[in-house]
This record gives sequence, C-alpha cells and structure tokens, in this order.
Amino acid sequence: MSYLSLENSNFFIIGSSLVLICIALTSLRLIVQMHAKKLLQKELAQRDNFALGINYAAKVAVLCGSISYFFGNLTVFDASVIHMQILLPMGLIWSYIYLGQYIHRKWILYRFNEAQAILNQNVCAALVDSGMLIGNCILVLGLYQWFAPTDFKSLFIASICFIVLQLLFALDSKFRESRFAKSNQGASLQDNFNLANTSIGIRYAGKTIGLALAIYAGLHSAPSYEGKIVDSLLTVLIHSIFMWILLYLCSRLLIKIVLPKVNIGLEVDHQDNIGIACLEFAVFCTMGYLLINMFSI
Repeated sequence: MSYLSLENSNFFIIGSSLVLICIALTSLRLIVQMHAKKLLQKELAQRDNFALGINYAAKVAVLCGSISYFFGNLTVFDASVIHMQILLPMGLIWSYIYLGQYIHRKWILYRFNEAQAILNQNVCAALVDSGMLIGNCILVLGLYQWFAPTDFKSLFIASICFIVLQLLFALDSKFRESRFAKSNQGASLQDNFNLANTSIGIRYAGKTIGLALAIYAGLHSAPSYEGKIVDSLLTVLIHSIFMWILLYLCSRLLIKIVLPKVNIGLEVDHQDNIGIACLEFAVFCTMGYLLINMFSI
C-alpha cells in the first residue's frame, strides 16, 4: 500500500504558486477591464463579446501555464531570496511574452488593429491574437528551459535569440500572407481578418501554435553554449529553421491523409468552413507536439 507523501517545502511551493496565480489573475482582470473601458462582467455576460472572452481566456491560460511551468521546473527553493529566485524570473518571462505579442500586433500584423477588432466582437481577431500570445508563451518557456539567464550576459544572449525567433515568426506570417494572396487574386490576409472569417482565425492560430511547438522542439534538442553569442545564435537559428521546415512537410502529409481531395483554401477562405479549419489546427499542433517528443528522446 502506498500513501501520498508531500514534504513541507512542496506545500510551500504549491501555496506560493497559488498566491502568485491569484495576484496575477487579479491584475490581469483589472488591466483587461481598463482596456475595454467597461466592467468585464457586463462586456462578457451582458454584451456577449465572445472575442474578448476568447482573448481573455488565452491570457488566463498563459499566466497560469507559465507559473505552473516555472514552479514545475523549480528544483531548489529558498525563501530568503524569493525576489531573485521567483519574482524576477517570472517578471522577465511575462515581459518577454507580452513583448512578443506587441511585436506581433505592431510589426508583423501592422495593418490590422487586433485590439480594436476584439472590442468590436471580431472572433477572428481574437483567435489570431490568442494564437500568437500562446505561441509566444511556448517560445519564451522554451528559451528559459534551454538557456536560463543567470547574469546580464546570458540575458543579453537570450534576448538576441528571442528577437531572431520573432523574425522567424514574421517570415512564417509573410509566407502565409503570400500564399493567401496567390490563392485569392492578390487579396490581403490582414484585410480579410477584418471580415471576421472565423475559420481563417482558427487556421492562423493553429499554424502559429504549431510553429511555436516546433521551435520548442528545436530548442529542446539544441546544445547550450553559455557565454557564446555567435554559437548560441547559430544553434537556435539552425535548429528552429529545420523544425519549421519539418513541421510544414509533415503537416502537409498528414493533411493529405485526413483530408484527401479537399480544396482547403476554398473551404476556409471563401466558405468559412470551421470544421476544416479545426482539422488543420489539430494537425499542426499535434505535429508540433510530436516533434517535441521525437527530439527529446
């Protein structure tokens, strides 16, 4: 017969993570409410703003998920240096996650005002923004696990790698925009986001999260070069690009198997076929997760 056995330190860590989650969620609620300029319960429950609800749910998931991941990888706990051991790393993790979202909003999709579209109940905008937010969370946690910053030099190297990975996100987005324009007589993908095509938002979010998982797989399999800027940068770039290519090749193969003789572009872009978009979402996310498991053996 086995019994549940938890040390006092484990209870303290669980309690600390729960307290941090409560503080973070309270702050998040106030920030979202301030940006919406309305009481959150009225916007979600009375006005039925599904877009804001989806985006809010993604932010809650990112906060809780990042805290759980951080405490799950915390091997030693010392209450005397809690500010350096927990508060500072968590602050940096959240800062980089939301910096990635800012880059996405203001630079990658600069022609599309996601924040305003979400307040206007555009579900497609909420899915696009939530996908990039979750993707950035996965990316930042992958960077943290691969190269945990211990000083200013290692933090600088991690920051450079973060910017390079944002460039990879941008290239992937431009590639998707180019394919969309080629398949739709030059139409702009960013302009189509304003048409509230839910299936386009689902597909965009799925590919973004799938790419983030593939990058995580690349970081998981990459050797760490502490203190070496060029070696670290080249390692991240090579492994991430390889996983990016592998993600698309394997996903295309799986889509051909699960959706034979189906014109995905026509179904998603023109007929707003949510079912087809969900299948594509599932394939890319599953393939990204499979890459993590394949390259962690």
